[in-house]
Amino acid sequence: MTISLESAAFAAGKPIPVDYTGDGKDRSPPLSWSDPPARTRSLALVMDDPDAPTEQPWVHWVLYSLPGDLRVLPEGLPTSATLKNPPGAEQGRNSWNTTGYRGPAPPRGSGVHHYHFTLYALDAALDLELNLDKASLLEAIDGHVLARGELVGTYQR
Repeated sequence: MTISLESAAFAAGKPIPVDYTGDGKDRSPPLSWSDPPARTRSLALVMDDPDAPTEQPWVHWVLYSLPGDLRVLPEGLPTSATLKNPPGAEQGRNSWNTTGYRGPAPPRGSGVHHYHFTLYALDAALDLELNLDKASLLEAIDGHVLARGELVGTYQR
């Protein structure tokens, strides 16, 4: 099953506004999605850049332990490891080895980069450690994914 993931800040395949990048206010964009499968108990989100000049995609955001009935993330979430809103949500480490959202900041002159926001609907509310990186999160949710959605935005310097 596929979840429809979108943002009020930018359309799929279109540029991410500067406010949500390392060149602007570097705040997380607002996101919303369609209903996941009825058995969804929690959600997780990863944002990465497969166009980065690194062996693995550059990870900008790891967010997990989101309530299964959540349908909206407001813009500008704090960068703390645990969040009060949405309740119980936790943020992991990005490729800068910091916690929370870090916006697009591709190398100057490297062309258009594509930023993939991937939402996972999970069949369990997993007891996950704080500060997981993308690889650890994907390993932990393996076998629990009921559906996923993806939104791709672009940015270049």
